[in-house]
Amino acid sequence: MIIQPKVRGFICTNAHPEGCAANVREQIDYIKAQPTMAGGPKKVLVVGASTGYGLASRISAAFGCNADTLGVFFEKPPTEKRTASAGYYNAAAFEAEARKAGCYAKSINGDAFSRQIKAKAIDMIRADMGKVDLVVYSLASPRRTDPQTGELYSSVLKPIGKSYTTKSLNTDKLEVSEVTVEPATEQEIAATVKVMGGEDWELWMQALNEAGVLAENCKTVSYTYIGDKLTWPLYGRATIGKAKEDLDRAAKAISERGQASARVAVLKALVTQSSSAIPIMPLYISLVYKVMKEEGTHEGCIEQIYRLYTEGLYTDTPRLDDSNRLRVDERELRAETQRKIEALWPQVNGKNLFELSDYKGYQADFLKLFGFGVEGVDYQADFSPLVKADFS
Repeated sequence: MIIQPKVRGFICTNAHPEGCAANVREQIDYIKAQPTMAGGPKKVLVVGASTGYGLASRISAAFGCNADTLGVFFEKPPTEKRTASAGYYNAAAFEAEARKAGCYAKSINGDAFSRQIKAKAIDMIRADMGKVDLVVYSLASPRRTDPQTGELYSSVLKPIGKSYTTKSLNTDKLEVSEVTVEPATEQEIAATVKVMGGEDWELWMQALNEAGVLAENCKTVSYTYIGDKLTWPLYGRATIGKAKEDLDRAAKAISERGQASARVAVLKALVTQSSSAIPIMPLYISLVYKVMKEEGTHEGCIEQIYRLYTEGLYTDTPRLDDSNRLRVDERELRAETQRKIEALWPQVNGKNLFELSDYKGYQADFLKLFGFGVEGVDYQADFSPLVKADFS
């Protein structure tokens, strides 16, 4: 079939197999072109390994450190009439390239929140890898079933205490308008922490530790975003903010139990499937792209994670904040950069969107998440959606 993007709101409902593979190869080529990472990991588990920062973490470990990797994710396989989800094609392409390079690479496709998937991962680590020395927790999901009670929790993206009115970009109509987000209830706050907080990260580390598959010098990291004034009402002072605070609690608890050296890493704003769903972010990221590209400081997922490895996880002088988090978002948060973004914010509207922001770059990166718009791919050619993948 000829596969063209089917975009509805902040999601793309299909993906291009060759485009996704080419996107993965681009990231691999970037890592190969960088200096070898000294002292990097050798046996790596990535929970949430198929897209965005999780995929970049796996690529960086395999091709920057020659590491064996096990990836866990929940992705939709293809049928003869429908494409797979992008993460499925990403993971299949990564495995093929890693094995060509002589690295162990296997994947588990299932619900990472469940006890069954944790047990399966432990069995594979024990059988094939022995012990892991890095655990990356990069899971992004709007819902989570508590493995103990069976109760389903759903997260919300809402402010706390009072409603918040902000600009929002309708990416279907390319209209900029004000939206008001009502405050979350106490129940919604608790549910969001349950889904997006540190509880499942702790459960993973507890299970791995009890099974004896964590190396003595194991590190573990979970990712977050904080931002600055424009995004604080929907990040810092909001349900997501409460969940992120819980990540800090979990990192401290994991370290204090002696399971691993645990840190939260703060990364920059980028187009991901998760960020696209947050009302303020498409417009804010479009402005970030414009300003940072003009300054020569713009980075994508793979550049951010390479710096996290070399300037954070595997250096004697990591960049830490007062909460002991690793920071790789310092370029976005430069005072001069934020001043430029804040100056553009009140000016931008639907008529001058392409002039005052880099929405074109935002849109290109959004489509690239699903394998569209990747250089060198013939999108008029006939491709089968069926890609063989040996996932467990």
